[in-house]
Amino acid sequence: MRRFLLLLGMLCITAAFAIGGVAVYVYIAYTSPSRLAQGIDIVIPQGTGVRQIGAILSRQKIVSDPLIFLVGVRAAGLDHALQAGEYHFPARVSPRQAAEILASGETVKRFVTIPEGLRSIEIVDRLDRVDGLVGTIDTVPDDGTLLPETYQFSYGDSKKSILDRMQAAQADLLDRLWPQRAPDLPIDTRQQALTLASIVERETGIAAERARVAGVFVNRLRKNMRLQSDPTVAYAVSPNVPLNRALTRADLKYESPYNTYVVNGLPPAPITNPGREAIYAVLHPAATDEVYFVADGTGGHAFARTLDEHNRNVARWRKLRAQSAD
Repeated sequence: MRRFLLLLGMLCITAAFAIGGVAVYVYIAYTSPSRLAQGIDIVIPQGTGVRQIGAILSRQKIVSDPLIFLVGVRAAGLDHALQAGEYHFPARVSPRQAAEILASGETVKRFVTIPEGLRSIEIVDRLDRVDGLVGTIDTVPDDGTLLPETYQFSYGDSKKSILDRMQAAQADLLDRLWPQRAPDLPIDTRQQALTLASIVERETGIAAERARVAGVFVNRLRKNMRLQSDPTVAYAVSPNVPLNRALTRADLKYESPYNTYVVNGLPPAPITNPGREAIYAVLHPAATDEVYFVADGTGGHAFARTLDEHNRNVARWRKLRAQSAD
């Protein structure tokens, strides 16, 4: 009996040492730097369990064995805290650090930049081609309702969520800028402000000119002169897709409420999505008596107060264009 108890004791001690050795091995493997040579972004799909996460990290050389990751995560009480998403793992990250990154929920920040002056259909097309956004867009928002900006998102966000944020940003911007508009503008509503801003946006890409171009159009509205804006003609001729050709004389006579060569005042709605600078310029136009402008051959415009002055500017522009064509 005494020999049996002695043997049993020795077995227990051996088992304890073995268990302790395994525990030490797991702890060292779980907390030691990995063989990951450089930082990497990894996507953890929705619904992925701890064992599957361990397998994903194992393929990327962050963990040596998924079982070690599973045991370590459960011992740390993180097995229900790991979150799906796209995460960045730095070089030599340990399995424990990887688990803490997944539990933090701090996913990789992605960005999509929408330039000013695009139609809503063009913005939707861009979002459809952004890697990391999911879902479909069933309805294209009205032109003028989206604020062009750089938007941050995470892998797996929906395309519609970006559009919703763009619409909310545009509405918020107008809420802030409209009450601060200059007095006595020939613009009665926020929609009219967006419409004029959309024209200004398409007329010039030079920031320093926006307020001056807006001033010209405001003067023309006050004088009941037709705006005669080429971008409105392009929209009238091709309202569903951008017009990818030069305007013709026939286009200038095209009957449409959007063609400001044939109708007085503003078009019924925006022709594009203007940015905050164009909107601000329309609400705070330059104080000027100019009512004409034409391209000057350098990317900007030549402005004029009288028709004679404008005609000279047009002649100069046509000469420059003819010379560049030779």
